Amino acid sequence: MSKKVLVVDDDPDVRLFNTTVVEEYGYTPLEAENGEEGLKMIKKHMPDLVILDVMMPRQSGIRLYRELKTEKALKDINVVLLSGIAEKTFLRSQRALTEFGGNEVPEPAIYLEKPVEPEELGEVIKKILG
Repeated sequence: MSKKVLVVDDDPDVRLFNTTVVEEYGYTPLEAENGEEGLKMIKKHMPDLVILDVMMPRQSGIRLYRELKTEKALKDINVVLLSGIAEKTFLRSQRALTEFGGNEVPEPAIYLEKPVEPEELGEVIKKILG
């Protein structure tokens, strides 16, 4: 069975682009349009990788990332952050959430800024999932 990759992004064009790349590299894509829906999908399907946008309505990617990295059952799920905001801005927001929530949240292993080339995204997915 092929590995599952959940794409969480509020922009339908970005979701389509990302799921197409996921399929082209031989993985099974799943989609969610916001962090709230993404969390439900994660708990239901336990994907091998989550490609997560940072700025979204109805639970931001920052909050979802924090939840993934602090909840015991979910913390080992691989996450690639793919966002239109600079990594430095994300890390500042992350620090604020860490201070607010009390639990230290690790920095993302992979942070890609939009727009990303399909080959770059595909290689990152392949590197993580093999």
